[in-house]
Amino acid sequence: MLKTVLDSVSHILFPWLCNGCGSDLVNKHHLLCLQCTEHLHETGFASLPGNPVEKALWGRLGFRAAMSQYYFSKNALLQQLIHQFKYKGNRELGIYFGKLMGATIRSAWHDTMPDALIPLPLFPDKERKRGYNQAALLCEGMATILNVPVVYDAVRRVRYTSTQTHKTRMERWQNVEGVFVASANNTIKDKHILLVDDVITTGATMEACGNAILEDVPGVKISIATLAYAAL
Repeated sequence: MLKTVLDSVSHILFPWLCNGCGSDLVNKHHLLCLQCTEHLHETGFASLPGNPVEKALWGRLGFRAAMSQYYFSKNALLQQLIHQFKYKGNRELGIYFGKLMGATIRSAWHDTMPDALIPLPLFPDKERKRGYNQAALLCEGMATILNVPVVYDAVRRVRYTSTQTHKTRMERWQNVEGVFVASANNTIKDKHILLVDDVITTGATMEACGNAILEDVPGVKISIATLAYAAL
């Protein structure tokens, strides 16, 4: 009874607001209201072999499975939410989305569960300036659901690259060529790792990072997961 009263008072003084539209939330553990949640369009890719993410990587990267949680479109709600946790310091939102991704993978990938999560690395100067890696936030949320560790030092980004936005497919591949180097990390040797990022379009960045790991880490197997899929 006392806890209920305290929660009610706390809710009045510090209301729980939807990160999408700012409306009042009934449950503090949900960061989005029902209406905003309905505006996020799930792909169903995790349960669909040969889905568009997998097709984007066929013949370019050896992988076991690949998925994206939502479809991405410009100026839609999801873009605004990604902007919040990628550039505006809303780390809680990134972790929240990671939990949703983890729940989807746990439900769909019964025979493809990873041993570890690898966030796609940022260039060190960019990560210091931002204060965090948005892919790592997704991994932290996923880890709580999948009960597997996040390995932060498995691969490094050794060269700064300009944004992939507005580049052609060929320019995207050229932009990330030789950008990633696998670290001398034996913790993922012979393991199945899940490489995680926020958005995938052509898959050029995932291809470059995944192949750097496959070339230098014996016995490793790779799967791919992103929050959003954006068709070029």
